[in-house]
This record gives sequence, C-alpha cells and structure tokens, in this order.
Amino acid sequence: MTGPVREILAFIVSAAIVMLIAPFFIPMLRRLKYGQVEREEGPHAHSAKEGTPSMGGLMFILAIIAATLAFSRYNIALWYSVPAIIMMVGFGLIGFLDDFIKAKKKRNLGLRAYQKIIGQVLLAAAVAVFAYKYIGSEIYFASFNAKIDIGWGYIPLVMFTVIAIVNATNLTDGLDGLASGVTLIYSLAMAVVFIFLSGAFAEGFGHKAAFEADAAGMECMAVFSLAVAGGCLGFLSKNSYPAKVFMGDTGSMALGGAMCAMVLYSRHLFLFLLMGCCIVASAVSVVLQVGSFKLRHGKRIFKMAPLHHHFELKGHPETKVVTGYMIVTALACLAALMLFI
Repeated sequence: MTGPVREILAFIVSAAIVMLIAPFFIPMLRRLKYGQVEREEGPHAHSAKEGTPSMGGLMFILAIIAATLAFSRYNIALWYSVPAIIMMVGFGLIGFLDDFIKAKKKRNLGLRAYQKIIGQVLLAAAVAVFAYKYIGSEIYFASFNAKIDIGWGYIPLVMFTVIAIVNATNLTDGLDGLASGVTLIYSLAMAVVFIFLSGAFAEGFGHKAAFEADAAGMECMAVFSLAVAGGCLGFLSKNSYPAKVFMGDTGSMALGGAMCAMVLYSRHLFLFLLMGCCIVASAVSVVLQVGSFKLRHGKRIFKMAPLHHHFELKGHPETKVVTGYMIVTALACLAALMLFI
C-alpha cells in the first residue's frame, strides 16, 4: 500500500469511525448523565446548552488511535505514530479526569488548578525529554532557510510550548464546532507539510527547510495528522451548531496534545504562531483580559475572554464566529505552506 493511499484511508476511516459510533455513544453519555455544566459567568445564551452530553472527545480519540495504527508503517511507528498517540492520550486523560469530576459533582469546576498544572508540567517534561533525545534540539525556520541548535534550552522551551498549546486549545473550545473546525484545518495543513517533507527526503531533494529526519517517519506523521483531521470532521457532524455533543476537556486537551506532536516532529516550533493563530489569539486574549483587570483596577479590554466570546457578545451569531475562525485559520495555514515552496 503506497503512502498516499495510507494517508487518505487514515482520514476516511477516522471520520467514518466517529460517525458510526456517535449514534450509540451519545445516548450512552446521556444515560450516564455526563452533561455539560455551563459557567455562571459565561455568555447568557449558553445556558440553553446545559445538559448537552459532554466527553464526546472520547469518540475521536478512539478513531484517531485506530486509524493511525492501522495505516502507519509498523517498523517505524514506534518512534513516530505511537509517541504522537501517547501525547494525545496523555493530555486527554487529564481532561477526562476534569470532565469526570465535573459530571459527578454537577459543577463547572473539576480538577483544581494546581492539580491540572502538576499533571501538565509532568507530562510536558516527559514529552520534552523524549523530543530532546529522539527528535533533536534543533529548531528550523522555513522562511529563512535556517536552523538553531539550542541544546538543553530546548527542554524548557518545549515544556512551555506544549503547556501553552494544550491550554490554548482548551480555551478555544467554547463554541459549537470551533475547536474541532480549527483543528481540522490545521491538521490538514500539517499533513501537507509532512507529505512534502517525506517526498523531499525520499528523493534526496535538498529543500531549503529540510532537516535530518526519516522520510518514512514523516509519512507516519502525515497518517497521524490526517487521522486527527478525519476524527475532527466526523465529530463536526454532531458538534456543529446546534451541537448534539461536546468534546469536553477530554477532547480539547487531547487535540492540544495531538497538535503538540505535529509541532515537535515538524521541528518548526514557531510556525504554530502563524498556523494556529486563532488558537493563540484565544490564549493571548485571556492573558490581556486578566492583566488589564488587575493592573487597570477592574477595566477590561474585551467584553469577555476568550476572544470568541467577545465577538459573540458583540452580536455576531455563533455560527458566523466559528466560520470566521476557520477561514482565518485556512488563510494562515496557506500562508505557512508557502514558506515551504
């Protein structure tokens, strides 16, 4: 089976699995009473979403694992696909514990803040050490045909990057179809990057942004990226407005972990600032809002943070905000892909 066939099948199978199990999985979540508990300080319109089944991220996590393992090359998957899956599942587990506590105690607060931070820091440290040892400490800059080896400094940088991406993705999961839609487009773009790089190495092509990596390994990451995209597409069939199920922290943190794996294996850590600009905007808006509130004696910059809620309270329909985020993400990803030409 050729590389492109594996990658396309990973996308199709992942999407199909989610759509096939959703009619059974969603009623099960409802029977178990794993429903959404909306924040009191959240947008008033969201009160109608109270009780919508949550933890639906489990569906695409299972689909991504199945599709990735089914279509990765087994002789190299151990060093590419499997670590990527572990990153996704690891952060998804932290989110699952948070969701489980919320559902059982019927409140919006699950794990305490310090518990989340401890779990994220420990997992991010493990990811950083693995990446330093098996991926390398070089960071590439496609637009400048340059790379920098930062040595041991790579470990704290990766820890910060991983924690930032996971939490920013979690913050982005605030509107129906938002996190899954943005991640779908981002993952498709990363698959193109990995496909191009795998071809470049296979042909011995001296691409300006090339790095020392195995071509087959890049194919594995393309399979993983398309499996993530397929899982998001399948989930959107039930998560687009009005959502019949939410991914919960289980899904949003798992998607954050998956994107971290793509970032690390691409070696282009800072490219996420462009490709994931909407996810970055969610995190930055919260930081600015909190900073402004504390330093300016209660004055706010936005009507509400994260940024998508600001647009919502400005009167933009939820569907329009989500569509806007997906369009911006698509344009940003296309701009990023031009750097590899």
